[in-house]
Amino acid sequence: MKVTFEERGTGRSRRALVAGSVGNFIEWYEFGVYGYFATIIAARFFTPEGGSEAEALVKTYASFALAFFFRPVGAALFGRLGDRIGRRPVLILVIVLMTGATTLIGVLPTYATVGALAPWLLTFLRVLQGLSAGGEFGGAVSVMTEFAPPGRRGLYGSWQSFTVALGLLGGAGAAALLATVLTEDQLGDWGWRLPFLLTLPLGLGALWLRLRLDETPAFREAVERTSPPPREVARAVALGAGRIMGWAAAGYTFLVVLPSYLQSTLDASFQQALIATVLANLGFALTIVPAGLLSDRIGRRAVMLTGAVLVVVLAVPLLNLLQDAGTSNAAKGAAVLGAGAVVGLMAGPGPAMLAEMFPTTVRYTGLGLAYALSNAVFSGCAGLIITETVERTGNVDVPAYYAAATCAVSVLALLTLPARKAS
Repeated sequence: MKVTFEERGTGRSRRALVAGSVGNFIEWYEFGVYGYFATIIAARFFTPEGGSEAEALVKTYASFALAFFFRPVGAALFGRLGDRIGRRPVLILVIVLMTGATTLIGVLPTYATVGALAPWLLTFLRVLQGLSAGGEFGGAVSVMTEFAPPGRRGLYGSWQSFTVALGLLGGAGAAALLATVLTEDQLGDWGWRLPFLLTLPLGLGALWLRLRLDETPAFREAVERTSPPPREVARAVALGAGRIMGWAAAGYTFLVVLPSYLQSTLDASFQQALIATVLANLGFALTIVPAGLLSDRIGRRAVMLTGAVLVVVLAVPLLNLLQDAGTSNAAKGAAVLGAGAVVGLMAGPGPAMLAEMFPTTVRYTGLGLAYALSNAVFSGCAGLIITETVERTGNVDVPAYYAAATCAVSVLALLTLPARKAS
């Protein structure tokens, strides 16, 4: 039976979707695991004799933030390569670097073994992860959207965000499973290492998929085209970062920082915090792909604005539900599920929206930088800002204020999007 050109094209699009999204899954699985085990990592790497738990947690989140601040460096470095030599070879390089750095975290000696060298080794590997993560997003979204069939960029791009949810859910699931089957001492001694070591087989599978990936037709056709002026690209990067800053801040506040906040501020158990996080990420996952598909029909602006406005309006009431001891567990579960779902409305159309802001010759660099800068400032610093501010002020509503304020700024930036159906 003969295979038509359209069928071949569909097959290549699906392969690109899988190969592009698998690295993103690994990246967010690891970042989720790091966030979920923040209190254990703090005790093992950042707590010398006489150090306080609060101080160690702040240092852990500082290391967390440092990795995010190397994302823009990775986005610029790998993005430039990806726009010059192609998406495929750079994505292969990125997955090798990401897998190696994450796996090594699982075998690092702790403070009790090597003293002050331990946090420095951990921080170095976090920097490598930040560099590779910075190069991952721009290439993955470029591949997905450049292979997408006409009128399906929102749907295809939404899979990048969907694998964020899958990665965070995978990390939360791994943490919850270990917390259930291991004792607290076993989890602290060696159990926390297992999710990091699992990255090795995952990364090898991702590498195999990317070795089979074709270069995108858009890149091959655009090799000889002139790139826009740097000032124009910089303006688009800044605007793109503003449009997704609410997604970045609210996403990390509700999906990653929540476990440590519930434990340190509301005295929740480790298992209770993880269950809340799983529910939040489940809500996030449920709305992402439908939001991306809807944005192909009615436009990116309407869908993303709805999500940003809902966070502004609902962030404080949702957090107050969690704080109220009289609230039932069912209501609390619905609250965190709803918080995740609202973030998904921004995350679904977000990748396609960014991709459409940049021409092919600078797309890898431009959308990667916009995403990396926004995440460096508003995601990477979320845990540090929230933990430190709550510690200093005693105000337990800080996470809600943070998410609402950043989404309010995104509302203004999103209003500059055309109010029309995306192509």
